[in-house]
Amino acid sequence: MSARTGLILIGCVLVTLLACLVSGAAGYLARRDQATYPQALTRAAIAFAATLTLAAALTTAVATIATR
Repeated sequence: MSARTGLILIGCVLVTLLACLVSGAAGYLARRDQATYPQALTRAAIAFAATLTLAAALTTAVATIATR
């Protein structure tokens, strides 16, 4: 495995870990706000998807800027 491939793999793992942490916090805060378990899971899933979407958008922007 080359260094570039390893760096990309580590970056993907870190972004996924960050998304898991954000979704866990969102679910916890939803439960603290008296939400039901299905509502808390829905909020956690939305936070997970939003974090991954934001990371993908930032990666695309940085890649576009770096290639110019």
